[in-house]
Amino acid sequence: MNIRDKRIQYETAGLDRGDLNDDPFAQFALWYQQADESGIAEPHAMVVSTVDVDGMPDSRAVLARSMDASGFTFFTNYESAKSAHLISHPVAAALFPWFVLHRQVRLRGAVEQVSARESDEYFASRPRGSQIGAWASIQSELLNDRETLEQRVQKFENQYEGIDVPRPPHWGGWRIIPQSFEFWQGRPSRLHDRFAYTKHSDGLWRIERLYP
Repeated sequence: MNIRDKRIQYETAGLDRGDLNDDPFAQFALWYQQADESGIAEPHAMVVSTVDVDGMPDSRAVLARSMDASGFTFFTNYESAKSAHLISHPVAAALFPWFVLHRQVRLRGAVEQVSARESDEYFASRPRGSQIGAWASIQSELLNDRETLEQRVQKFENQYEGIDVPRPPHWGGWRIIPQSFEFWQGRPSRLHDRFAYTKHSDGLWRIERLYP
């Protein structure tokens, strides 16, 4: 497979310091709105990277379900591999890859579990099939065959037939609390524009341009 010569030339307009909001959350909200309006599929999808107990990195795509000044929240099984990583090393990085717009946003920070109330509220908003799936899937564990999973789905469908599906005690949200952001805008000849926001001890954000 030869991919050496696959290239896309980024011809988008540049990004200057004057284009940026002093608040990275406000800047993210603006870019997210533009990504959403562009028709990108699932612009709230982010690649979350964690570190396991042996110090090895791991990444996967998840869907952000809350994005505001308190942080970036996603929901998962608390007994999954990613949750085990976050429990042992409560830090994470996330990447929003908006390639259609020749943009990406990176962020890093500490993580915390969201409240039971917040997890309950989001779980109640999920489609019933996804609620059943949260009970049926022993996330990240070995699965002998698809039939075993389907049998577990049927088991919980029978168990909760005719009643609301409660949130499993092993399922809930994680919130990434950013300490840094990077806003990346593609430019021709790989001379991209990159701006880093770093939060300092006084609570203020420092904004600096980076070499591409």
